Amino acid sequence: RRALNHELSKLFSDMWDMDVNRLVPGKDYTIDLQGKADATQQGDSAVQDSAARHLFHNVNEERLKSIKTFATFISLLDNYETSTGMAEVVTPEEIVENNCFLDAILATEVMKLAHEYLLKKNLAKPNLADFKYQLYDIWFQLYARKEGDRPDSCGFEHVFVGETRRGKQILGLHNWVQFYLQEKRNQIDYKGYVTQKNKTRPHKDDQVLSIQFSWKGSVKPIGSTFIGVSPEFEFALYTVIFLLAEERVTRETVKIEEYELQMVVCRHGHHIGTAYPVLLSTSSE
Repeated sequence: RRALNHELSKLFSDMWDMDVNRLVPGKDYTIDLQGKADATQQGDSAVQDSAARHLFHNVNEERLKSIKTFATFISLLDNYETSTGMAEVVTPEEIVENNCFLDAILATEVMKLAHEYLLKKNLAKPNLADFKYQLYDIWFQLYARKEGDRPDSCGFEHVFVGETRRGKQILGLHNWVQFYLQEKRNQIDYKGYVTQKNKTRPHKDDQVLSIQFSWKGSVKPIGSTFIGVSPEFEFALYTVIFLLAEERVTRETVKIEEYELQMVVCRHGHHIGTAYPVLLSTSSE
């Protein structure tokens, strides 16, 4: 495994500590891990289900709605056509919603810290309006997932909303709020947790999980996600790694709280292709 990036570990741990909007496990929400999924199972939706119940037992929605970054984030989740190859149409209202969300996260200490760090590295514009434009381009600018297709995707849609390919494959969907809301509508079926080789069972208070689920007729054998964190926290982490990196796929090993993670960020030209955390270990192991 790659050497720990101490500089990013410190930065991300500071962001974690500053993330006042993060939900508290056991208090603001509870999860129900149930059984262990078989991670070798592929695409077919008829895979064995090791979890009869939802992953999210309950979430304090009043709290979500009362926090501006969550509220503006949730309003973006219905703006996309999930199937790749279908051109996205961005309406003027959606552009306003995107901007409201960016304004909300830019007002948080977490994003301010990310901005300061990127300024020191000469990777961000000092003026907040310019930095916001930079974020808009990285996350919301449309592109074609496959050569020759119409612009059908963007970083935000892939990472936070999720996409499907030809109804056979789930792409992205690494966000817990989207997972919870889709599960509530019975669109997602949680199949169980996934652990690495001989790792112990995760704990219900863990805030990084690997899970298996089906959505829109396909199965994601392993999807990893932060649980309970604010949208600005994920945005900040992925944006920093994206702007620091030059290669197409970047993997940074970091320690945040008790979690040792590999943060994976893939670029699609000047935009984010995908981004997610992979849990390497927790201090409870």
